[in-house]
Amino acid sequence: MLWHHLPCNDEQSGVLAAALGVHPTVARLLCLRGLADAEEAARFLNPSLDHLHDPYKLADMARAIDRLEQALAKRERIAIHGDYDVDGITSTVILRRALEMLGGDVVHFIPERIRDGYGLQAAAIDRLHAEQVAVIVSVDCGIRSADAARRARELGIDLIITDHHEPDGALPDAFAVINPKRRDGTYPDKHLAGVGVALKVVQALCERAGRTRWLPAFVKVAAIGTLADVVPLIGENRVIARLGLGSLSQGPHTVGLRSLLDASGLGGKTIDSYQVAFMLAPRVNAAGRMSTPDIATRLLLATDESMGEQARALAAQLNDENLRRQQEEADLVTQAKKAIETDPAVGAHNVLVVGGADWHRGVIGIAASKLVDTYHKPAIVLSIDGDVAHGSCRSIPDFDMLGALERCGDLFVRYGGHKQAAGLTMDAGRVPEFRARINAWADDVLEPDQLRPRLRIDGPLHLKAITHDLIRGLDAMGPFGMANPRPVFHAIGVEIVDGPRALKERHLKMTFSQEGRRFRAIAWRAAERADFLEKHRAGMNLAYSLERNEFQGETYLELSVADFKSIDEIQ
Repeated sequence: MLWHHLPCNDEQSGVLAAALGVHPTVARLLCLRGLADAEEAARFLNPSLDHLHDPYKLADMARAIDRLEQALAKRERIAIHGDYDVDGITSTVILRRALEMLGGDVVHFIPERIRDGYGLQAAAIDRLHAEQVAVIVSVDCGIRSADAARRARELGIDLIITDHHEPDGALPDAFAVINPKRRDGTYPDKHLAGVGVALKVVQALCERAGRTRWLPAFVKVAAIGTLADVVPLIGENRVIARLGLGSLSQGPHTVGLRSLLDASGLGGKTIDSYQVAFMLAPRVNAAGRMSTPDIATRLLLATDESMGEQARALAAQLNDENLRRQQEEADLVTQAKKAIETDPAVGAHNVLVVGGADWHRGVIGIAASKLVDTYHKPAIVLSIDGDVAHGSCRSIPDFDMLGALERCGDLFVRYGGHKQAAGLTMDAGRVPEFRARINAWADDVLEPDQLRPRLRIDGPLHLKAITHDLIRGLDAMGPFGMANPRPVFHAIGVEIVDGPRALKERHLKMTFSQEGRRFRAIAWRAAERADFLEKHRAGMNLAYSLERNEFQGETYLELSVADFKSIDEIQ
């Protein structure tokens, strides 16, 4: 792994440390994240609801709110059309709940992955029309659904699209289209998750109704979708994530959310971005991946304490679906790796395009992510169902996946997504042509070094320099995620004084020491490097992050090992 030591202007970070009264290492981290201005850095460290932008800066917001208020006044039926992932489910929940609290007649529809396919379809418009729906609000989908918008017009339904995916050349002909990425828009924050866009609608509704005190409860649920969707944790996303995590940790919660937290082993605990991404989100996602997303939606909509038994049953069902998802995922990843490592037509390329008959469509996205982690190449995993291939795509930072798909657009029945994650549907017979064309493009735009994993090092940090003041400053910088990664530090001449010992056969635990200062540490998925550690235990270069761990009621600081090299290895 290449270690990339990030350069920093020490004079600039020193000025910032003095201006804010923060630890010098925290000032360095702020500068590395482009926050050298003291006022901007202070806002970053102390996010508040006041930092949310005026929702009416979003194009079509006023038009959409006027129509929703009219529907509320006339008791017209409103439908929320969501999506089956965490972002779509949390979007559905907050918007339905807000409209119901304002007295609305509200229903929701979330497509099932296998039965209904992805996104806003004309068939769903027909279905909701049969239920006497007058207004449909899409959340986390719809920006490329021209056919559905056309069908809504034909049926006299007012369709309000709210989405955060990249628009096509022309916007759908809907009543309103709310998307911060609209090319004709001037909204200052382009990075909102789907639930963030839905939250802006909720914010506008609450402000118009004089109910702004409701907003923190909606921010709490929006934080789950925002963190699960892996959007940049800057700007409004940071406000949502930071304040939402605080509310998730403190409570109180509705019976549905409380049951989900308890089933995830998080009841009464301080919750961070890692726990949302790897404990809460997979359970909510498992419903849409393995059966019906309505399990998770009904659970998060449960607010009446009399529903306690039902909520606990739904949460247990999510646990079961998540276990089933894990097994399906493990089997599929094993098959995909075998194909990559034994078939040169698949594995010898810069973009891995791998597929199999009847691979479970609910886990191909996770499998693609695992392949990217393993091979550090863009990966496209296809589930082939007869003559049709359904694909899920994940990428590396230096490769624009959506842009690459656009160059092969004539091969697809449909496609869409982001630079780092996308989906597609195509004729299975054209997969070899697709593999050849997308790799021809990748060969033109990717350099060999871009296909080598890189570890960004934020700076040196001697173990003796880890103080309470530093830890408080790092806490203020969280939550960590895209665009605000968890800091990785570098220490030279660190020795192992205890261990390494295997942990669950895959990981290693040990104790490091540097000039007498000791910390327990875990090296995840590093069991195969135990011999290296033994050989260099007297001194090595260590790249690490700082983590809090809770055990038997005690909280202590430990090192999370990112990588290690011999003492004389060139950095």
